[in-house]
Amino acid sequence: MQDYFDKYLVVLALLLVGGGIVGGGLAANRLLRPHRPTREKLTTYECGVDPVGAHWAQSYVRYYVFAYLYVIFAVDAVFLFPWATVFAAPGYGMTTLVEMFVFLGFLATGLLYAGKKGVLSWV
Repeated sequence: MQDYFDKYLVVLALLLVGGGIVGGGLAANRLLRPHRPTREKLTTYECGVDPVGAHWAQSYVRYYVFAYLYVIFAVDAVFLFPWATVFAAPGYGMTTLVEMFVFLGFLATGLLYAGKKGVLSWV
């Protein structure tokens, strides 16, 4: 039982060392950086344009939907690479092929749903 907890002491030591390195870097940054706040530095930065008007701005929801669609297809790509390596292994060919078609079916259903709702139109 003692050997079991000794392994966790190594993990704890590594976490402490890693936390110390990160904390030391942040502390050194705080000590070495110049700190000269001015009124211009404390204003909201808007890509080089002076902020005017109300602080509340509306944005289109469709941009977030495009981001979600990108994430869906990025996850698809993440699952396709391991599948391609396992597919060649003996005994896994048909099983992985069926599983991947089920996975791609779910993605195609989501894509068809998004297209039916008009999410994919740019105008």
